[in-house]
Amino acid sequence: MSKQTTIIELRHVTKLYGLEKDRASQMLSHGVDKATVQAKTGVTVALWDVNLAIPEGRVSVIIGLSGSGKSTLVRMLNKLNKPTSGEVLFQGKNIARYSQKELLDYRRRNISMVFQSFGLMENRDVLGNVAYGLEVQGMEKSKREQKAMDVIAMVGLSGWERQHCSRLSGGMRQRVGIARALATDSPVLLMDEPFSALDPLVRQDMQFELLHIQRKLQKTVVFITHDMDEAFKLGDMVAIMKDGRIVQTDTPEGMSLHPVDEYVRAFTDNADKTKVVTVRNIMIVPSVLVKTSDGVEHAIHVMMRHALSSAYVVDDDLRLAGIIDIRSAIAARKEGKGISDIMDSSVHTVTGDDLIADIVPLSAESPYPLAVVDGEGGLEGIVTKASVLASLR
Repeated sequence: MSKQTTIIELRHVTKLYGLEKDRASQMLSHGVDKATVQAKTGVTVALWDVNLAIPEGRVSVIIGLSGSGKSTLVRMLNKLNKPTSGEVLFQGKNIARYSQKELLDYRRRNISMVFQSFGLMENRDVLGNVAYGLEVQGMEKSKREQKAMDVIAMVGLSGWERQHCSRLSGGMRQRVGIARALATDSPVLLMDEPFSALDPLVRQDMQFELLHIQRKLQKTVVFITHDMDEAFKLGDMVAIMKDGRIVQTDTPEGMSLHPVDEYVRAFTDNADKTKVVTVRNIMIVPSVLVKTSDGVEHAIHVMMRHALSSAYVVDDDLRLAGIIDIRSAIAARKEGKGISDIMDSSVHTVTGDDLIADIVPLSAESPYPLAVVDGEGGLEGIVTKASVLASLR
């Protein structure tokens, strides 16, 4: 995988509210918890010493309970919140040092935000809402409306452009909000729990729509949620927050397999791991392998020695050729046949990068463990029904 470019970086960002910030900072630096700091100083800790790199062209998800600091963090990225200390860098430049003109241009052209409450202008129709950011940029009406129409089509709202937003369903209103953010061509899209108010089925549709749009446009998305399944479904990278601190940052798979503490484990235990954990993490090395050049007698011997009723067949380069069972092998010995004559070459195969959720139906219908192969057909391992079922717990 090529090295990812960081587009936004937070360095030691802290946000405190209250008068005794210096005293609170000293306590926090000595490991005192947020609640104690507030009780003794009256200072509210929104963020403490946050370090985070946002990769360009990826979906980064910030997750945490209410009051964990995730919304404060995302508002640091467009300077709606200013840090008490620390730096927020966009393409290497500290946004705190922007002039008023630079900040305005940054918000208009480089970063857009989608709110949970949609934030639509009820006095405008869909087209007027979507084109608003382009209007603020000074684009002439015909051009901005054409561009807005293109984005409206992208989010599935063609035919609704002249409808007032008050007549739209929650899912459609959220599509308008996303379209408005996309229309400005901002490279960064901030989304603060945008789907939490939607019905579950609509929410799933919107999650899929967002993934489709992001993969097409390669936007950098910073997505805030309190739902671990949503975080794992959407995120290329996930950061878990607690009491204003980032506890762990990792890929969904890495976090699911290697939580750093019990707090993260409790979060990930509530998520469907089969949708983020790959086959590579549950496959095992097959106990019995035979080659196409081996004799049937040898195949029978190794199956009996390992008390197994089947064996995988590979060629001299360890590419999977098929599978044989003990009954067929014994019959072949009597008939003078070879391994190639009796092996079943229609073996169900998967790759190590497949998600467990995607192989469950295949595992259920296969009479044998699934063979895990690489891009050249080489046998890497096998996945048993037991290992698939264990991963569903």
